[in-house]
Amino acid sequence: MTDITIAWFSAGVSSAIATKLMIKEIDKIFYIHIEDQHHDTLRYVHDCEKWFGKPVEILTSAYKNVETACLMAGGKGYINGPHGAACTRLLKKRVRKEWEANNHFQYAHIRYVYGMDMEESVRCENLVESMPDFELLFPLIAMKITKNEAHRIMMASGIKRPAMYELGYHNNNCIGCVKGGMGYWNRIRRDFPAIFRARAEMERKIGATCINGTYLDELDPMSGRNEPPIDGDCGLFCEATAI
Repeated sequence: MTDITIAWFSAGVSSAIATKLMIKEIDKIFYIHIEDQHHDTLRYVHDCEKWFGKPVEILTSAYKNVETACLMAGGKGYINGPHGAACTRLLKKRVRKEWEANNHFQYAHIRYVYGMDMEESVRCENLVESMPDFELLFPLIAMKITKNEAHRIMMASGIKRPAMYELGYHNNNCIGCVKGGMGYWNRIRRDFPAIFRARAEMERKIGATCINGTYLDELDPMSGRNEPPIDGDCGLFCEATAI
């Protein structure tokens, strides 16, 4: 049996830079697509694919989108909380685990490449603890590259960043990511009103909130103006905390 090194590419800038830095050692690049991603995300994935010089394999969950996954995984009374987002378990974690179940026997050793940056060392430690059967590599941290530096590298490559960054969001997560805070949701209300309404309706169906204790349809439009952005591209760290 042979070893294999895999990049689980999140379609975020940091993830792209991490993949590029390790590209000579990477055997497979996977991207898990969710219908709720901005439509520009696939353009970015294909642009990066050319830059990597290796194919990006696109995987999808049978549940396809956030609402379907939240209704199935969250059931009544839970969307997002200390244990992670309910949708992540079906849309991300299960897809990875299905690949592992179907392929792990072919390899003596599996290494995963992640795009966490210098500000995310604690997350890396949590992820390593949650996945003891795999070797995890963090090239940005190894090279002391920050998120801002990763963006500068991306811009220098000539590849246009995903549209969500250009709109002012700090991550290329699903539009209407259930992990967002008040400031994020008020931005979504402004930029993507139909998605904001759909998530508000989803909360009522499930009987739980994205923001702790505040339903979106009751959210003060002026709240959270100075809140930080969503913390981290939704890659495999999300999986480590998903219920």
